[in-house]
Amino acid sequence: MRNVLNWLLIAGGGAMVIAELLLGAVTGFDLLLTGVALVAGGALGLALGSAKVGLLASGVLALVYYVFLRRWLRSRLAAQNQPTNVDAVVGRMGVVTVRVAEHAPGQVKVDDEVWRAVLASGASGVREPGQTVKIEAVDGVTLQVR
Repeated sequence: MRNVLNWLLIAGGGAMVIAELLLGAVTGFDLLLTGVALVAGGALGLALGSAKVGLLASGVLALVYYVFLRRWLRSRLAAQNQPTNVDAVVGRMGVVTVRVAEHAPGQVKVDDEVWRAVLASGASGVREPGQTVKIEAVDGVTLQVR
């Protein structure tokens, strides 16, 4: 009868692991790692034949995770917001290499890359080679310049 608590820890921890798998890591692995702490504590309690050891081990493992490891793990799992080449070019300046007019696309060089370019909506006139333009938006592989 004294091992019932250890079995409950193992069952509860297993249920938490299964819930994490069913949710698809929405909880940030908190259910999984808490469940593992409960299973490990319950297993240790079973091995030593003591419900107190099982409870204490489960509590200590869960506490170690939440106090020391959770913030580190979440920072490692967080997606880094790194702009793609397309996102990085918006707002920058470029140099016209092939004439850009209202109904005639041209080319603009941004750093070492040459892009197809059209005038942004509301922009009028002509941009001649050598002129500096500002990239307003990107539509596919075409820059919209002003």
